[in-house]
Amino acid sequence: MTRPFPDMVKEAMFNLLRGHFEGQAVLDCFSGTGTIGLEAASRGATRGVCVERDRRVCKALLENIEALGAEEEVEVVMGDALGPATIHRCPKPVHIIFFDPPYPMVRDKDDWARVKTQFTRLITMLDDTGYAVLRTPWPAVHREADDLGDELVEETPSKRKKGESQSFEEIEGEQVIEIDLNDPDADAMMDAFEKDIARTASKPTYTLTDIDLQMDGAIGPEVHSYGQMALLLYMKDPEA
Repeated sequence: MTRPFPDMVKEAMFNLLRGHFEGQAVLDCFSGTGTIGLEAASRGATRGVCVERDRRVCKALLENIEALGAEEEVEVVMGDALGPATIHRCPKPVHIIFFDPPYPMVRDKDDWARVKTQFTRLITMLDDTGYAVLRTPWPAVHREADDLGDELVEETPSKRKKGESQSFEEIEGEQVIEIDLNDPDADAMMDAFEKDIARTASKPTYTLTDIDLQMDGAIGPEVHSYGQMALLLYMKDPEA
């Protein structure tokens, strides 16, 4: 599976980096079918390395390279973009790095640590005027399911027969639902109320925390947001 890269955003990125492809080396990680790597070659990049782990997607990528006659400029590495093969096959120095990890990896703290470690390693391989581009969801936040335990799960109210004295339920001391138990529709109202409580209790809740987008040894990020995604630009810090 690959994620679409909207044409508007792709064009915006290449406009931001105008003049940075001619005669340069490019690394395209999580390459998919080669949207970025092949576009870079069409804009004058003399060497492009596309890293993609999915065998079927790699096959489509190779077919795209052949169709465009770009076999001399673009090579494919079938492997994990976070693995050692990426470091080994990265052009040294490299002028443009494009890193497009799946959004769930960015949102998960443990996966993000791996992404950040590899991205930081690659930034050290940039030449002095090159850029590393990271695509992320926006806003960039980690999403962790809360551990509610039992304390927030209210016991589902039991059905009551008409004529019982209690005619309301109080939830967490705030919400009061009054039901006239002599009403012919009282049982149906209670059923609906119980289903609503059960549905609410079953929904997971999440804690959102901002992602640390700073990279060791790098200048940036320069953030360009486009709706629900963003492109983050970094340069190698010459003083690091």
